[in-house]
Amino acid sequence: MATATGVVTASIVEQFKRIIGNDFVVADEESLHKYGKDETENLLYLPAVVVKPKTAAEISAILKICNEHLLPVTPRGAGTGLTGGALPHLGGVLLSTERLHQILDIDERNLQVTTEPGVITEVLQNAVKEKGLFYPPDPASKGSCFIGGNISENSGGPKAVKYGVVKDYVLNLEVVLASGEIIWTGSNVLKNATGYNLTQLIVGSEGTLGIVTKIVLRLIPHPKFDLLMLAPFNSLEKASEAVSAIFRAGITPSAMELMEIDAITLATKMLDSSAVPLTDGLAAHLIIEVDGNNLDVLMHEMEAISEVLNSYEVGEIYFAEDAEQKNELWKIRRKANEASVMAGYTIEEDAVVPRAELPKLIRGVKEIAANNGFKVVCYGHAGDGNLHIRINHPTIKNSYNNSEMTAALMPLFELIASLGGTISGEHGVGLIQKPFLKTVFSETHLRLMRSIKKTFDPNNILNAGKIFDLESH
Repeated sequence: MATATGVVTASIVEQFKRIIGNDFVVADEESLHKYGKDETENLLYLPAVVVKPKTAAEISAILKICNEHLLPVTPRGAGTGLTGGALPHLGGVLLSTERLHQILDIDERNLQVTTEPGVITEVLQNAVKEKGLFYPPDPASKGSCFIGGNISENSGGPKAVKYGVVKDYVLNLEVVLASGEIIWTGSNVLKNATGYNLTQLIVGSEGTLGIVTKIVLRLIPHPKFDLLMLAPFNSLEKASEAVSAIFRAGITPSAMELMEIDAITLATKMLDSSAVPLTDGLAAHLIIEVDGNNLDVLMHEMEAISEVLNSYEVGEIYFAEDAEQKNELWKIRRKANEASVMAGYTIEEDAVVPRAELPKLIRGVKEIAANNGFKVVCYGHAGDGNLHIRINHPTIKNSYNNSEMTAALMPLFELIASLGGTISGEHGVGLIQKPFLKTVFSETHLRLMRSIKKTFDPNNILNAGKIFDLESH
């Protein structure tokens, strides 16, 4: 089965306008450029047309037309992705979910929220917090990314180490299939052993199986207290070794972030912040948070963490005294990606390994960079072994379709696989990681995935060419 290659004609555009209105079907140059890129490297692919439906019924009508005419469809949320999942590399129709932006219901009795996909993640978090409830997944882009995009990529964030990732909170999804059929994937219940788990199949599928139009998430009570420390190290490896040691001591922080000194320096410079003391000889910091409902217990945990860190050559530990200081430290961490990109680190890899293997991964990353003549800066969710590796190559700024960079990166992914890890922790596969899937998946794995794709989308119109190519086997 080949990729859909139909052409968007003037007649089809008119049909779209009749469905959703003239104002929500756009093809002007400015709009096409806006929707032709996301946060992935320096890539740009222009769609033929952008459609902005408001309801599942409108999306259904649009997909029926696209399926009939074999038009490639690229679903898009906020466009904050880092692997090209929302790039319309085949042209065709770019379907934005930005108008599906309502929180439909906060069910305080059952600790659930029903939302549309175009709601900004932080907006949803704040809305449920007002009810004393907590939605933990918190990607760095939570102030701009959509909850629907988080579903598509199975996003995580700093709190994943204690609370898990998006998949751990999704109960049920309304999905429009490529055929235009509308289904609910499950039920709004905590336990469900009724048939295959279609809900979890959709989570992380990157818009290749259907378009999510409603989301039911489970919530938990919001913790009353949190404490935050900043721990400096003169050795990046010592910092990464300390991570596993904290868990072995029986402590599970609510967040544990690793930032190499270059990442901190770039972020603090960008923000003009003095929150992090930058002394000579520093190699990295750990940002460690604990949360819960008993302040005395949390104080004891912080003391115990400090004792563990002392065995790993930690410097003077800094404790955030109030909400303002905590927010400042988190702001620095969340700006690491943007600051790195602005400094020329345009290529990003999202590796994850068992947390005890982080030192080996970091050593390997540095060796690969030295052998290939590029610079790297590392940061990420050390508590769950998830390392973001930013690459600044002197001449290559896009890894996609670049044979030299692909060859340079292959040893990195082979190392990750040998450590029992995988090539994407929370950013998905998209276009960027597609060439490396065979380092972690057998052909049997890929055949099963292709079969699932064909069942959901026989004409291969939904985000074709993402994750894998159907026609390549």
